[in-house]
Amino acid sequence: MSTPSTQAARPGTARDESYRDVLGRLGSAQKKAARGAPAYSVYVNRRLGRFLAAWAYRAGLTPNGVTAISAVFTFAAIAAIAIFPPSLPLGLLVAAGLAVGYAFDSADGQLARLRGGGGPSGEWLDHVVDCVKTSSLHLAVLISVYRFFELPSDLLLLVPIGYAVVAATSFFAQILNDQLKEIRGVRGATAAGGGTLLRSLLVSPTDYGLLCLVFALLGAPPVFFLVYGLLFLANLGHLTLALRKWFRDMVAIDPRHSSAGKD
Repeated sequence: MSTPSTQAARPGTARDESYRDVLGRLGSAQKKAARGAPAYSVYVNRRLGRFLAAWAYRAGLTPNGVTAISAVFTFAAIAAIAIFPPSLPLGLLVAAGLAVGYAFDSADGQLARLRGGGGPSGEWLDHVVDCVKTSSLHLAVLISVYRFFELPSDLLLLVPIGYAVVAATSFFAQILNDQLKEIRGVRGATAAGGGTLLRSLLVSPTDYGLLCLVFALLGAPPVFFLVYGLLFLANLGHLTLALRKWFRDMVAIDPRHSSAGKD
């Protein structure tokens, strides 16, 4: 969720610092985006998270408190998908709830860096909430589709099931990649930074922020399910290619492989 920072705040001074000054400090304390990170997450959500982190800092909130706020918005929206029949008002509320939850998810890490860095417990909590969110969102779609959608075939229920598997696998693999590389002293994609706007746009179908906005289409179930299905196919294709690359990365950092190459 966060990394150590030299910009720790002195106790008792948060309310004395102006909102603009806090924003300025946050801007200078940003970590580099992961190479090829999708556009909404980098150019929209991170900025929204910065505004929320500055507010949370001046309000005296902790990073774990911000994580809790993120969870409330996110899981309230997910529950609404499963409970209520699709409609335009529901779609707008769900999209807004998911987007706000995602912005607070960005804010907790930024707040931790502003306060001087977070600990393992905060990072653990953030990742566990993300893990639950990653799978439960698509299971809520499965429930909604089963209860309220008129499908030409029950086989289409495999779409949200497959999306849940793809999303969970992608999340776990990326976390595992970073951990294994860190153990072996290899710089990960986040530390390396880089990437271009074009690359960020090309991977937009994998952007959780874009998925949040797609729920605004719930008022037109066939349109929503079509777009949702296309995103699933795009994510499936991306994961298929990414798994091959990530496995090659693991082979490359395997000391036994390196030693064999020298013989």
